[in-house]
Amino acid sequence: MKSAWFVGGAVLALSSAMVLAQEAPVDLLPPGFDSPAPSPTPSPRATRTPAPTAPVQSGSPPPTESQAGEIVQPLPVQSAAPRADLDLSNLPTLEELEAMSTDDLDELLGLKPKFDIPPAARRSMDRVGVMDASEGGLPAGSLARQPAALVRAVLAGMQQPMVSRWGHILLRRALASRLAAPEGMDPVEFAALRAQVLNTMGEHSVARALVQDVDTANYSPALTDAAVAAYIGTADIVGACPAVRLVETGRDDQEWQMLAGICNAYAGEATRAQNDLRRLLTRTEDDRIDVLLAQRLAGSAGRGRRAVTIEWDGTGAITPWRFALANALGEPIPEGLLDDAAPELVRTAALTPALAPVQRARGAEIAGASGILSASAMVDLYSQLYTEEGAEGDAALTASRLREAYVGTDPMRRLAAIRDIWSGGGDYSYGRMVLTAYAAARLPVDADLGDETGALIASMLTAGLDGDAMRWAGTVDAGSEAWALLALADPRRMVGVTDGELDSFVDDDGSAGQRRSRLLLAGLAGLERIGSGEIAEYSGRLGLDFSAQTRWTRMIDRAAEVDNPALVAMLAGLGMQGSSWDRMTARHLYHIVSALRRVGLEAEARMIAAEAVARA
Repeated sequence: MKSAWFVGGAVLALSSAMVLAQEAPVDLLPPGFDSPAPSPTPSPRATRTPAPTAPVQSGSPPPTESQAGEIVQPLPVQSAAPRADLDLSNLPTLEELEAMSTDDLDELLGLKPKFDIPPAARRSMDRVGVMDASEGGLPAGSLARQPAALVRAVLAGMQQPMVSRWGHILLRRALASRLAAPEGMDPVEFAALRAQVLNTMGEHSVARALVQDVDTANYSPALTDAAVAAYIGTADIVGACPAVRLVETGRDDQEWQMLAGICNAYAGEATRAQNDLRRLLTRTEDDRIDVLLAQRLAGSAGRGRRAVTIEWDGTGAITPWRFALANALGEPIPEGLLDDAAPELVRTAALTPALAPVQRARGAEIAGASGILSASAMVDLYSQLYTEEGAEGDAALTASRLREAYVGTDPMRRLAAIRDIWSGGGDYSYGRMVLTAYAAARLPVDADLGDETGALIASMLTAGLDGDAMRWAGTVDAGSEAWALLALADPRRMVGVTDGELDSFVDDDGSAGQRRSRLLLAGLAGLERIGSGEIAEYSGRLGLDFSAQTRWTRMIDRAAEVDNPALVAMLAGLGMQGSSWDRMTARHLYHIVSALRRVGLEAEARMIAAEAVARA
């Protein structure tokens, strides 16, 4: 047994020696490196005689030893007592600090950013707008010398949409122009007033472009509210985040809290956003679906995704905020809620790119009749709908009939398709006339069309196709509706209207209170296409008095006298507010058409006058 242990120990010793030999480091240096040359002996250097030190007093620390030539600087004396002028009374308590949000802490510590654009990229406020004069906008200095109180009152007074499609187009052009602010008015206030009017008109896309021409650091609370309304109107909720996060508005309503939660989520604070929205949901009783939609949108940012069930039962009427959130998320809205939605809300769907063509077509007629959509834009929309596989319903049928109106084998089939499109317009049949403008212009001139001539000409004029409409001048009967439209729309008319032609129109006028005759006389008088004798004669016959003055008529006439097209356009928009043409008087139309003609906007004046007769 002992021999076995001895043999085992010998083997273990031998193996250990082998391991140690293998783990020994290998010398990789060339010969000579292991025996370096001796370093030279340093030469003696003169030493400084140390300065005499002061005697050490009792209680003082012993002096530290230092090398020769080393300079030791004394440490600064720090006072433990606080400064007498330091105010510590406003410091928050620990409980208050724990309750503060990230934004509150950033504001307390002065870390909240005030700019989101570098200094070199910040823009001037001298001229704000999206259309330069070279691009079709009005002159930049049109309002620079006008009284600020007048411009402010005009813009603040526009609280309703326009009754006229062409009046809407003209006012949009004026508001979107790159303009200098009136004398004495803050450019930010001027931009806010214009954006608010554009939102009222349903031009949310133009309003959004206008507010984006102003740096967020320059926003006022009013401009922020207008910007948020524009972003909601275009279903671009996240686009409002720079204004929501940087501008102090003092708002704390539910919509603002939901916006803040969504913007925090897209700023990388998903957990905080969901916690804030969850607390808001617990405090909400009536509009819970709004908070749920906000949670869904906030959850789509980063890693904050979470399941949110949307139930529309018992939610009440659809609101702009609810409509925008649903469209941004692609959440289907029940048909019953859409059928009961206000027309001003439905028309925003026509310009929402996130929606399918069949969904956008629901508001296309409303947007076309009001002037938001052009005739070519409506044709593009229905062309997309025609090529969409599986599309059904009235919109798909309209798209099919529109194609027939363009490519029908003979003019009568194309005319029949145009009639079918008109008949399906309902309360917004004028929007269908906008849709068929170019198809009507493609029809050959034919006197056999008879009663349809007036409607075809009216359809052409909705798109400003006065040249195509004038091809029919030789086939219309004097005193007919088609004659009246051409008498107003003719761009080259040199000979005035005779009393015989006008007399025939007045005798055949079957409109309530002879509104068409009154508006025709106002348009002809404003365009100076009828003599003063005929004006006096038919004014007495129809009970009109164009010479009566109001504050508004004096202002628009004065603006025309000083040749200010921008101010005339805004005053014209102020005078054309209303829900229907029943709100438009012949006297207002006369002053609008006359003022526009005198400042060089005769094309718009002619189209507005013709539209008044067609829609009376």
